[in-house]
Amino acid sequence: MDLIRRLFSAALVAGVLSGTAVSVVQQVTTVPLILEAEKYEVTVPVAPPPAAAAPTSPPAPAATGHEHHGHAAPERSLGEGVPTTAEEALNRVMTTVAANLLTGVAYGLLIAGVMLLIGERVDARRGLLWGAAGFFAFALAPAYGLPPELPGMAGAQLEARQLWWIATAVCSAGGLLALAFARPPALLAAGVVAIVLPHLVGAPHPEAPAGAVPPELAAHFVSASLGGAALFWAILGSATGFMLNRIVGGDDFDDDFE
Repeated sequence: MDLIRRLFSAALVAGVLSGTAVSVVQQVTTVPLILEAEKYEVTVPVAPPPAAAAPTSPPAPAATGHEHHGHAAPERSLGEGVPTTAEEALNRVMTTVAANLLTGVAYGLLIAGVMLLIGERVDARRGLLWGAAGFFAFALAPAYGLPPELPGMAGAQLEARQLWWIATAVCSAGGLLALAFARPPALLAAGVVAIVLPHLVGAPHPEAPAGAVPPELAAHFVSASLGGAALFWAILGSATGFMLNRIVGGDDFDDDFE
């Protein structure tokens, strides 16, 4: 129980540090891009059809906006969705910070738990390597097939994308663990196959990709998102390794983590 408490303490500190840092960076990198992309979520009203010849039947309401799967979407004007008041902007910032903190703590628990199961001594420097592996498994590898998307960009079915993302993250993380700690050649080969397999299967994409967001804006968002993710995982890995080494302590580390 004491080890679990210390494990949670390390994950909490590391998660708060990484979540806070990436929240600050996002406010000057990805958030402005998201607000700019929301300006392109524009719908054009469709002109109503000519009046019907028979006056006894009331005319059907004119459809407005983009239609998805046969249903008309509500009309939106240029720039709708962009925060217009200080309260709305503050709510967005607080929601983003809260989500990043929860994500940081959750990933901190995950990476600290795996460190515990592996039983290797860790510190800030070795924790940075764990963070690099986390960045590859949970950000870079999934983004190779499904780059981060801005509002207004076309995408495949959400369930299919989520399933592929989860499978890619799990396969990449398992493959990296096999390459780092496995000794039998068969397990090393299995690790390589696990990393490559999701990309051989292919990520789900829409049949006819389309969107109003300029390609330059989308590309800028991808690079900014991956840069923020790299910072997040670097801080998370280093802080987790440092906290575990500090909390568990020198010679007691091997005893507690075996």
